[in-house]
Amino acid sequence: MSEPENGDSSRPAESASPMSANSSANSTSGRRLSGSEHYRRLAIQAVVWIAVGVLLIVILGVFQRRGWIEGPGGSGAAAGADATIHSCPMHPQIRQPGVGMCPICGMPLEPATSGGGGDSDEYGVSIEPAARRLANIQTAPVERRTVEKRLDTIGRLMIDESRQRTIAAYVSGRIERLYADYTGVEVDQGDHLAVIYSPQLYSAQVEYLEGKRSLEGLQGAALATVRQSQERLVKGARQRLVELGMTAEQLAELDRTGEEKSRVTLHSPIAGTVTEKLLVEGKYVDVGEPIYQVANLDTVWLMLQLYPDDAALIRFGQRVDVEVQSLPGRELEGRIAFIDPLVDPLTRTVDVRVELWNRDRNLRPGDYARATIAIALGDQQQVFDADLAGKWISPMHPQIIRDQPGECPICGMDLVSTERYGFATEAVPQPEVLVVPRRAVLMTGSTSLVYVETEQGRFEIRSVKLGPLLRDQAVILSGVAAGEQVATSGNFLIDSQMQLAGKPSLIDPSRAVDRKPEEEGPMKLADGDARRVSGTAGEAIERLYQSYTVLVTTLADDRLPTEAEVAAVSDAAAAVLAVEGLSESLRDAATEVDEQVAHLHHLSLTEARDRFRGISRAILTLASTARGEQAEGDLIHFYCGMVPGGGADWLQAAKPVANPYMGSKMLRCATHEQSLSLPPDETGEDW
Repeated sequence: MSEPENGDSSRPAESASPMSANSSANSTSGRRLSGSEHYRRLAIQAVVWIAVGVLLIVILGVFQRRGWIEGPGGSGAAAGADATIHSCPMHPQIRQPGVGMCPICGMPLEPATSGGGGDSDEYGVSIEPAARRLANIQTAPVERRTVEKRLDTIGRLMIDESRQRTIAAYVSGRIERLYADYTGVEVDQGDHLAVIYSPQLYSAQVEYLEGKRSLEGLQGAALATVRQSQERLVKGARQRLVELGMTAEQLAELDRTGEEKSRVTLHSPIAGTVTEKLLVEGKYVDVGEPIYQVANLDTVWLMLQLYPDDAALIRFGQRVDVEVQSLPGRELEGRIAFIDPLVDPLTRTVDVRVELWNRDRNLRPGDYARATIAIALGDQQQVFDADLAGKWISPMHPQIIRDQPGECPICGMDLVSTERYGFATEAVPQPEVLVVPRRAVLMTGSTSLVYVETEQGRFEIRSVKLGPLLRDQAVILSGVAAGEQVATSGNFLIDSQMQLAGKPSLIDPSRAVDRKPEEEGPMKLADGDARRVSGTAGEAIERLYQSYTVLVTTLADDRLPTEAEVAAVSDAAAAVLAVEGLSESLRDAATEVDEQVAHLHHLSLTEARDRFRGISRAILTLASTARGEQAEGDLIHFYCGMVPGGGADWLQAAKPVANPYMGSKMLRCATHEQSLSLPPDETGEDW
């Protein structure tokens, strides 16, 4: 049976052999002819499949983000639960409903409202107590108080140039001896410094002595004209010796001995230290050639460089606390002697010179020192310094301070009153400003903001206008009120929560929503007519209105109120406060007038007008409520919307308009006018 099987199997193989051979030959021939095209076709197919796969993934992602399909494992209930907007912590501009991954950095998206603060809270976020403790969020109150700015800078000690002299040769000759033969030697006034041999000086002395002898021989019968001529010659010869450097003592000795000398001694004109020895013995010198530099080091200069805005706050004679590098721990006191009127175009700074006493010679020119200048932030018209109050000061050497007028012992100039430089004779009260810790303010470019805790755990963003920045505090001009709590630690975390919620923030100002301030307008007065008040109460309130209108007239004339005008308003307000039965609102208004008007005459005109806003609003509150029994005529309420900052209300007894806030610039500006009519004749004591 094996043979047929073998025979059967061999026959089909034989019959199929030609076809197989032909097929193999054809396929082999095809591969040899189009092999490169075959591989290229395979590569194209692979690229197409990869591109189709990527496209499908992108389409699925887009459909999922738009909510057309659900994510894996999602259900209708789950989709509703994940409909919260999610955002990337690193890229807040990525926002989508539901969970997912950031397409930029791959981080998991987080709820955009994490940290609290629903969408209805446009300007704040709520921080849970646990998150607050974890982030170490701390707050501090906004304070209203007086502050001072401290300027800290470093300068270099220099020789006082006003107490430095150059010893030069008056005649040409040879230096035969130098008494001060090294730099740094101490000399007294009149000490010998050098001896110069000079034939020119010798011949001048011979001429002078011969002239004297000739004059002495013209006694008796000599003609008067000849004698006068000889006297002039002798006088001219003597003056020539003075010009050649001989002192009065040397001339007196020459007259006494009658002996010419070919050598002249140079004396020190001041007591001090030889800072430079410019020549050596035996050298020939010409007329005017310097030999020594001598400086009196009883005073030295400390040269500072301040920014122009800081230099504008200081004045001549102001105290400076100094600590020299070589004397650590020892505090010295100096005073400003000069403020350069020009700004250095290269460094954009102003040179300031401070004068220091150096009687014990511990201060060495060339050493470095740290200087601190305290500047009160307030009225710059007058500054109180107890050491200068009512004193007299040298205009060249501010360390010279006397109780009475006289001459400066250093330069001989007349002393001047310290009031000339803006120093008050009595303490000047400084206005209070709003202050927050400096770390509470977040700044970038022109944007400055703080986070205010308006409620427990709720922080609201506030844009603020900054005043001067102090060492660890910041003065706030607007944006917050005294007593509010601002975040001082963790405020960057609060800002990031605002950013994640798509709310105003510092780090992403492009998404910030500007809060539109309420439109400024005239003060809204209480409805209803005012009541007439009899007795001393009525007299006091009418006297207050009359003294107030004097302030209006004065400020409208671009003048500061006088002390008497301010005192009249203060006395009238005190009389109103003395009335019994005064309502709380009226008592607050009268108190506001009394506090704001104090020291109004000590301020600048701009500051006085700014404080006048509060006075006017308090007066308007009173005038819309009560008038005195003896009142005659209406009062007119005016408002000017052109005054920067708003709140420009005031009261006048009659027209024409006299704007106390603008003065001569816009004297007749009044965008609102309201007449406060006289109340009925019924009088009463109930306020």
